[in-house]
Amino acid sequence: MRAVVLTRPAPIEEAGLELRDVPVPEPGPGEVLVKVDANAVCRTDLHVIEGELPDPALPLIPGHQIVGLVEALGDGAEGVGIGDRVGVPWLGGTDGTCPYCRTGHENLCDHPTFTGYQRDGGYAEYTTARADFVLQLPERYSDLHVAPLLCAGLIGFRSLRLADVEGLERPGRLGLYGFGSSAHLIIQVALHMDHEVYVYTRGETGLRLALELGAAWAGSGEEVPPVELDSVIVFAPAGPLVPLALGAVRKGGVVVCAGIHMSPIPTFDYDLLWGERVLRSVANLTRDDGHDFLALAPEVPVRTEVEVYPLEDAREALMRMKAGEVVGTAVLVPSAT
Repeated sequence: MRAVVLTRPAPIEEAGLELRDVPVPEPGPGEVLVKVDANAVCRTDLHVIEGELPDPALPLIPGHQIVGLVEALGDGAEGVGIGDRVGVPWLGGTDGTCPYCRTGHENLCDHPTFTGYQRDGGYAEYTTARADFVLQLPERYSDLHVAPLLCAGLIGFRSLRLADVEGLERPGRLGLYGFGSSAHLIIQVALHMDHEVYVYTRGETGLRLALELGAAWAGSGEEVPPVELDSVIVFAPAGPLVPLALGAVRKGGVVVCAGIHMSPIPTFDYDLLWGERVLRSVANLTRDDGHDFLALAPEVPVRTEVEVYPLEDAREALMRMKAGEVVGTAVLVPSAT
């Protein structure tokens, strides 16, 4: 099969990222073999490829927003059948026995396995996954348009839950700082829940899309939201946005850092945190998050914007994402469509 293989982490322009012919993997016990139809590109892929996330399992096939059909079952695989359309997300497995797993916090598992990081992912024609960690997908979405829901959507949804947007005799006022793949999906969910959304982002494309999707305000640079916010989700991996976000929320407000990696957060005065403001991170996701979001998305309905690339153009897709040039989400397919 054809696969994009990472051999040497480095800035995307010079990373060891090669299109190769490699054997089709065999599903192990409890696993399934998935024929990949689409894989949405995620900023976490970029963090892995550029070495910002340490010790990937090299050589590695990246990718963790995988949509495909089950073609074979390993011994003991349960809950799915051959021909099922499934999604393979970032969380590829947990130990099931640590204190976090036993108390409903499997996203914080002490010994997790991540797709496209510790195990091969979806920048390929085939991949394997644990049968108990694949997700059933809503029928209303095509392969291309459901792929971005599997990380961008899921992390955005978990971030929205943790943002705890509470109205004070009015709709909740939510800030989204950074307006890439995840934010353009979760703004639709927030508006569906009758929140007001205020977007801070760079680039005319993001500003324009935010307003088109229903943001009450969109700004950048020295601009600030015109109202005090209840919560902010920081999607951009830029540490300097954290004190800006704390300065924008009310007393008791919440700032959620949604990324798996962020540049250093600068020092800031305690006054920004005082007043029982909360600063928290989001770590991975749970299978319950996946089931809940994929049930909600068709009701909204969440609309995804995608740019399609063949496997051989993975580097170009990643470079365009890094530069903020992708509208919505880049999606890789085994062959151009």
